[in-house]
Amino acid sequence: MSFSFEAKNELCRLPVQKLCCARAEAYGILLYCNTFSATEVRIITENPNFSARLPKLFHRAFGLQFDRQPEPGQAGKLVFQITDPQKLDHIINLLGYDPRQNLVLHINFAMLEENCCRASFLRGAFFAGGSITDPMKRYHLELSTSHFQVGRELEVLLRECGYPPKGLTRNGAFITYFKQSRQIEDFLTLIGAPVAAMHVMSAKVEKDLRNSVNRRLNCDSANLDKAVEAAQEQVEAIRLLQSRGQLEQLPEKLQTTASLRMEYPELTLSELAEVFDPPVTKSCLNHRLRKLVELSKT
Repeated sequence: MSFSFEAKNELCRLPVQKLCCARAEAYGILLYCNTFSATEVRIITENPNFSARLPKLFHRAFGLQFDRQPEPGQAGKLVFQITDPQKLDHIINLLGYDPRQNLVLHINFAMLEENCCRASFLRGAFFAGGSITDPMKRYHLELSTSHFQVGRELEVLLRECGYPPKGLTRNGAFITYFKQSRQIEDFLTLIGAPVAAMHVMSAKVEKDLRNSVNRRLNCDSANLDKAVEAAQEQVEAIRLLQSRGQLEQLPEKLQTTASLRMEYPELTLSELAEVFDPPVTKSCLNHRLRKLVELSKT
């Protein structure tokens, strides 16, 4: 089951109550469904929960039934259709268009003055033309419509709601999309899918934590490599001083340092500093070892 499917199932659990919100949700569905014209409404879905919601929603919003709808228990592509001219004129009139003129679709903002109606309209658009990628893979939510003007006006609506989207055209459709996790979380919460929004948030936290751990491991690994290289250089320097007979001529502190480094070549500076009796500071030990390396090069 895809993440989009689960998010839409969550939205289907919301009750169909207020007339204005039911009409706004149905309006969003119509503008983003397969076909909405003066001669036909056609909505196709494979989601049985959305299929069960549609008849109740359209009855509440417009007081009518579909001319064609799936049989109970039918699977696969589920088709809802209205072709009755009187029903279509009724819908078009209620949405603020003129049935007597050519139907040029755009968003009637007069129907979306209330915040609850805006959220319902966006929920309908997501039901019919929306999809969201699994947030564990990447962040991407999009709304696709074949009506260019509707897509442009939806961008305006989303900006007014505080969620500035991006837009593009793809195969004749206008796509409005989000790629930032925070915007996707806010959008899902607005349309009534807080659980899906929490999944996006959790995925972001998990990926950020994983990236942080990887960065830490990479950093620790790099530091360890540097420490090993430094220790090898120190041991080689001490051996060179020994072969020249110079080590015995050095001050006692440097001889002790050389002896302990040769005895414990695997220890880090901090660990080696603790071996001294009494212990020395890391800075002091680093200074002595650098002196030994410098002497070996003279």
